[in-house]
Amino acid sequence: MKPHQQHPIRVMRVISRMNVGGPAVQVSGLLRGLSSDQFEQRLYTGFCAENEADYLELVATDVKAERIHGFGRRINFRGDFKAFISLVVEIRKFKPHIIHTHTAKAGILGRAASIVSLVPSIRVHTFHGHLLNGYFGKFKRSIVVIVERFLSLYTHRLLAVGVNVRQDLLRAGIGTIDKFGIMPPGVDFGNSLTKTQAQSDLGLNVGVFQCAYIGRVTKIKRPDRFLDVVREMHKRDCALEFFIAGDGEELDHCREMIIRESLPVKILGWQLDIEKVLAAADVVILTSDNEGTPLSLIQAGMSGLPVVSTNVGSVSEVILDGITGFLTTLNTQEIGDALEKLMNDKNLRLEFGLAAKKFTTDNFGVKRLVYDHEKLYKDLMSNQAKF
Repeated sequence: MKPHQQHPIRVMRVISRMNVGGPAVQVSGLLRGLSSDQFEQRLYTGFCAENEADYLELVATDVKAERIHGFGRRINFRGDFKAFISLVVEIRKFKPHIIHTHTAKAGILGRAASIVSLVPSIRVHTFHGHLLNGYFGKFKRSIVVIVERFLSLYTHRLLAVGVNVRQDLLRAGIGTIDKFGIMPPGVDFGNSLTKTQAQSDLGLNVGVFQCAYIGRVTKIKRPDRFLDVVREMHKRDCALEFFIAGDGEELDHCREMIIRESLPVKILGWQLDIEKVLAAADVVILTSDNEGTPLSLIQAGMSGLPVVSTNVGSVSEVILDGITGFLTTLNTQEIGDALEKLMNDKNLRLEFGLAAKKFTTDNFGVKRLVYDHEKLYKDLMSNQAKF
């Protein structure tokens, strides 16, 4: 902030929807954490789909938001255009010093609206992951790359949640290294429940080794691969059970498979008390084709749990292979081998869990996230004349 500037820095935060997940947690943490004396923040977001849980309604009830009609997950030209016009209007009314967009659609519509509005705002965009792998076919992917390349030219600061995410984007020609910063997630975490109490409260079989799948049950997360792992462990006659804490468009199909094949999986649906979910687990599994920096794995580490995960996106920046968990290829048997090794070695689970707790607490706390953003915004305001 310039020395003569007496008023708070106005920050317009834009995200297409606040569904339960990592980006919503990060945005809420920033809205709560940034100094209200130094920053005036406003959140602009859309509406969640019917099969999604709204983080603002279920968890962050203290966070205020301006709802933008037409804003949402899926591409809808009429709705997207309506949202774009609304954003232009809101930008002209609020006149933000900084427009910070989060997630892909908000990044496109929000930055485009900023350019069209002619309000001289500083544009910041955070890639909480990316759409380069696993979401679209070759043609649609090329369109995404072209749009992101163009918008990066008019973005003053690009942020990625991990080094690998940034490298993927740079390899695609999106942005330049001098514009790209790394902004890992930051969360608070507390846990006072015993494993027995947590398992009992969630209706799980107490005393049985429990493996948790936590998060959205969507194609990119590969719940079908998760069920393949369940089948593999069942085939090996391993004495463990699984549970799914999440929801999404693939959940009904998973439920059908679980019932039809009598698989040892309990579906809990969305759970507001993530501390209880993690207290009930012995290990957390992630089977995705693509990830940013998964919040669920950070929370698992903070709760002292080892993780078995596919080595995709920036997962390796959260899970240290052979130290806090196991990173695998996409091969079901390899995932099963890692899971079986942890299941059969209590001392290894304890060793990994202790290392995970220290590593995640040191590197992914919410205070660090807030401090880094405050510093970023002030630096951008000080350097505004250079843009």
